[in-house]
Amino acid sequence: MIEWTPVTSSKRIVAEAYDPETETIYVRFPNGVEWYYAACPPHVWEEFSAPGQSRGQYIERILNFKPHGRHAG
Repeated sequence: MIEWTPVTSSKRIVAEAYDPETETIYVRFPNGVEWYYAACPPHVWEEFSAPGQSRGQYIERILNFKPHGRHAG
């Protein structure tokens, strides 16, 4: 089960989660759609979820180049 963390500092996403066993980052967009980004070792999650980090810019610069797709939670 995914444990979502609300994100209030981003205009692009409203929640985020990480599964260390599968090294997958999950994001939930304001319209309720959820996406996964695979092949994300712990240091990528730490960078993505760091305070002050723009989630939208990180998705565009890093996560969109990893295997990703719509998550059917």
